Amino acid sequence: MDKKSRCPWGSLDSDPLMRGYHDSEWGVPVRNDQRHFEFLLLEGAQAGLSWSTILHRRTGYARAFRQFDPTKVARFTRSRIRQLTLDSSIIRNRRKIESAVRNAKAFLAIQTEFGSFDSYAWKFVDGKPRTNRWRTWRDIPATTPESDAFSEDLQDRGFSFVGSTIIYAHMQAVGMVNDHVVGCYRHRELSRIAERWSPTPA
Repeated sequence: MDKKSRCPWGSLDSDPLMRGYHDSEWGVPVRNDQRHFEFLLLEGAQAGLSWSTILHRRTGYARAFRQFDPTKVARFTRSRIRQLTLDSSIIRNRRKIESAVRNAKAFLAIQTEFGSFDSYAWKFVDGKPRTNRWRTWRDIPATTPESDAFSEDLQDRGFSFVGSTIIYAHMQAVGMVNDHVVGCYRHRELSRIAERWSPTPA
């Protein structure tokens, strides 16, 4: 029997898909630009909704948005956007779909300027995962000064649906911060990764 302690939202009583995401993905440091783009797109789609709602549509999003390839998404036409507003496998919100296309273009501009989105993003935490020590889920903030700065810079670069709360969720998802509570077994595992972390990809 699995006796591991987890964050409340990833407990054995939670949705199996959410538990799997908690155990294998949430908070794991990301070095891959396509994964950064995937989470930015999904977190923008989540605005006003639950993460579980989006997670259950992740396969649909991957198909609809070309496996989260920003180069392909940036080329979506008005006709393609109109088609996606009829796609029941994703959230059919035109503003969010249009935002994903606009953000893909801005994402590519950052890659050109910095060499990769990854290099750009990690500078907001000085190139190393931040390990927090929250005792309860209620202690975790919705935003931080770092997410404020990250969000503001993205907006200046033409991104939308990237408010500070959404961007802090992104930072949590891609492991820029470790916000597993201290009693969760993943907190210990990801803390060890942070200790060995190199600011430069191997």
